[in-house]
Amino acid sequence: MRYWLFKSEPDVFGIDHLAAMPGGVDSWDGIRNYQARNFMRDDMRTGDRGFFYHSRCDPPGIVGSVEIVREAYPDHTALDPKSAYHDPKATADDPRWMMVDVAFRERFDEIVPLAALKAEKRLADMVVVQKGSRLSITPVTANEWKIVHAMAGVPAP
Repeated sequence: MRYWLFKSEPDVFGIDHLAAMPGGVDSWDGIRNYQARNFMRDDMRTGDRGFFYHSRCDPPGIVGSVEIVREAYPDHTALDPKSAYHDPKATADDPRWMMVDVAFRERFDEIVPLAALKAEKRLADMVVVQKGSRLSITPVTANEWKIVHAMAGVPAP
């Protein structure tokens, strides 16, 4: 099993939006960064777990967790001219962009803010705390997974 961190702006698509979806499941679409796409396409597997991180808010931080319930498949928004994520270079034969389906698993009682993540010395190598880290999807180690859950006061699944 691998672990991930998924960033999203809570006013665009937050953890409560995901929880409200039928079955608590939705596609993680609109990714337009090749490294993040490659994580989804090459490394994510059904059953992997991820943190849901609210970005561009005050305070930013980890608010809960998700599970990968469908492995990478073509992102249909790239082919839709009406979508904000349309890519005119993408085609049905060469979709370029991928998405996975994620399922809501838990909402933490309290946010684990970025400032607390940065202050925890054992998380010094966690990608999200690195200066200039802007990827919307990043890997998380098993140890980081456990530490953040402990910070949230929730047992790590």
